[in-house]
Amino acid sequence: MKNVKIKTIIQILLVLIITLFLGRTYIEKAFDNVSIFDNKKYAIDIVDDSGYRIKMEKPAKRIISLYSAHTENLFSLGLDKEIIGVGRADIYPVQALSRKVYDYRSDPEKVISAKPDLVLIRPFIERKSPNFVKTLKRAGITVVSLYPEKFEDFDDYIIKLGILTGKKNTAEKLLKKFHEELEAIREKTSKIENKVGVYFESSDRGYKTVTTDSMPAAAIEMAGGINVASDAKPIQEGSSIAAYGIERILEKAKEIDVYVSQRGVMGAGGNYHSISIRPGFKAINAVKNKRIFEINQKIISSPTFRYIKGVKELCRMFYPEIFDDLSVYNSDKEITREEIAEIYVKKTHKTIFVPTSSYYRKKHETHTYGFFKDVPPNHPRFDYIETAVLSGYIDGYKENGEEYFYPEKRVTRDEFAKTVYLIGDFKSKDKNINIKDIDEVENKRIVQILVDNGIFKLKDGKFNPKEYVTVNEVIDILNKVGTKGEKI
Repeated sequence: MKNVKIKTIIQILLVLIITLFLGRTYIEKAFDNVSIFDNKKYAIDIVDDSGYRIKMEKPAKRIISLYSAHTENLFSLGLDKEIIGVGRADIYPVQALSRKVYDYRSDPEKVISAKPDLVLIRPFIERKSPNFVKTLKRAGITVVSLYPEKFEDFDDYIIKLGILTGKKNTAEKLLKKFHEELEAIREKTSKIENKVGVYFESSDRGYKTVTTDSMPAAAIEMAGGINVASDAKPIQEGSSIAAYGIERILEKAKEIDVYVSQRGVMGAGGNYHSISIRPGFKAINAVKNKRIFEINQKIISSPTFRYIKGVKELCRMFYPEIFDDLSVYNSDKEITREEIAEIYVKKTHKTIFVPTSSYYRKKHETHTYGFFKDVPPNHPRFDYIETAVLSGYIDGYKENGEEYFYPEKRVTRDEFAKTVYLIGDFKSKDKNINIKDIDEVENKRIVQILVDNGIFKLKDGKFNPKEYVTVNEVIDILNKVGTKGEKI
C-alpha cells in the first residue's frame, strides 16, 4: 500500500513537471522578466503583440526604436530627446536622421551599451533575430514588440506607445483628431454616386493584394472606392497580405477602374510601365484608361498618422475631378507661394513625394526633402510644397547654408511664367509679338513663347514681370494648359 502511494505521488509529480515544461513558453511570455510572486504595483502594465507582459515602474526616457513606424509615432507624440536611437530605415521626420542608428541584425552589445530603458521592436524582428532579442532581455532591457496588422488595432497600438512613454493623453488627442479627419473624408466620399472599382497590388510576386481588414483596404473604402478583391484570403492567419493571382485579376478586368500599386521596400507592387505591359492586362479598364497609380507604402500600409495622407492621395486618384478641382480657388487676392505650390500639384495630378530609405544616402544639389526651415512637417501644405519644389515647378532659397521656402511670399508674373512653361509643351512661333518691356524680363525666351502662344496677355504692350499674380489669374492661365501640357 505504501509503495502504491509513493508510485502515485511520483506519477503526479511527473505530470506536473511535464505540464510546467510544456507551458514554459506561455509562462515566459506572460511573466517575462517579472516574478510570478511579484505583487508590486507598477505604473505601466501591458501585454505586447508577441504576448509578453510588460511591467515598468515609470515611462521610458531612453528609447531605441528599431521600426520606422514606431520612430515616426514617437516623434508625433512629442518625444525628442527621449529617442536616443533608431533603425537603419528610419528617415521620417528629418529629426530621425540625427539619431544614432542601430541594427537588430548586428551585435546586440551595441544596443546594451547605450543603456536604453526601452527598446521597441515588432514581431517580425523577434522571428527574424530571436537571439538578438533574448540577449537584450537577459541584459535587463525592457523590449516591447508592437505591430497592428489590422486598421482596427491602430488605436490600441498608439495608446500603448503613449502609456510606455508617458504620453497617453497626447496619444488620445492625436487619435481623436485622426478619426475626425478620416470621418470628414468619409462623409465627402459617401455622397459620390458612381464609385470606382479598385484593385490594390501589394506585391507583384504572385500578384498579391491585401485583406479586407487591412489599413489599405480601409483606406480604399474611406476614399470612396470599391475593393474588387474583397474576396481575397490572407496568405497566413493574422497576415494583412492576401494571395490573389493574375487569373482572378483578369476575371475582374471590367470592374477595375483604378489600379493602385504599393511601392516600397517590403515586396512592392509593379510600376506603371511594368503593369501596363503585362500579358492580358490591356483588357483591364484602368490600364486602357491609363489610371494606374503608384503609392508609397509608408503612407498607406505603415501604421502612422501619415495614413491620412494616403487616404487623401487615394481620393485624388479615384476622383480627380472632385479632389483636384481648381474651380474651388476663387479670389482676386495676390497668390502666395504656398498656395501656388498646391495648385501646381493638383493641376498636374502629381502624387505627393514621399522619400524612400535610400533617399538621404544621395547628395541633393538643390533641395533636400524636409529641410526647409520655414515649412515643418506639420505645415498644412507641407506635401504640396515639397512635391512642387522637387518636381521643379517652384524654387526654394538657400541662405547661409540653410533652406527656406518663404511660403507667404507673393508670386510675380515672371516667376509664374517659368512654371507654366515647365508644365506645358509649347513651341516657338515664326512671328513674335512685340513685348515692350522684354528687357526687364528674367526669363525672356520663356515669356516670349508663352505670349506668342496666347497663354499670357499683355497690358498696353507690356508683360509687367514684377507684378504679382492673383489667384484668379493663375487659374485662368492654367486652364489654358492641358494636364499633360497640351493646349486646350
